Amino acid sequence: MKILMVCLGNICRSPLAEGILHHKAQQEGLSWTIDSAGTNGYHVGEQPHRLSQKVALQNGIDISHQRARRFTAADFREYDKIYAMAEDVIEEMQRIARKDFDATKVDLLMNELHPGKNMDVPDPWYGTEPGYHEVFAMINQACDKIIDKYRILNDEFRTSK
Repeated sequence: MKILMVCLGNICRSPLAEGILHHKAQQEGLSWTIDSAGTNGYHVGEQPHRLSQKVALQNGIDISHQRARRFTAADFREYDKIYAMAEDVIEEMQRIARKDFDATKVDLLMNELHPGKNMDVPDPWYGTEPGYHEVFAMINQACDKIIDKYRILNDEFRTSK
């Protein structure tokens, strides 16, 4: 299973989502590939935002090794599932990917918790630390659902071989 988490700058929400899901997959013994990207290139090469790193570390997850990268059309060939943090991110993914956009691979992350509600994960960039804790909690719950959902498919795939 290869999963990509996408937000705008790849320094706040998607690095948290990558770190949280990677941590949970490792705990479950799942050999998934999990990455993150941003639809704009403003922060390419930078570490996650200091408050994203702080909140992740307070929850036992070190995301300091991550570096922001830009989402590309090729990501649709590389990943099985692509989660966007917000609807405007999906619009930007469509613009970037053009003919390579594959709607069957894309969903809003919060639809894992609230199917069909199309809720955004709020961008904590302009806020204070409590906003990062709120975003962490939202992403954490969604990642639990992803683990439950795809672990079953992963187990079924293994037993069918």
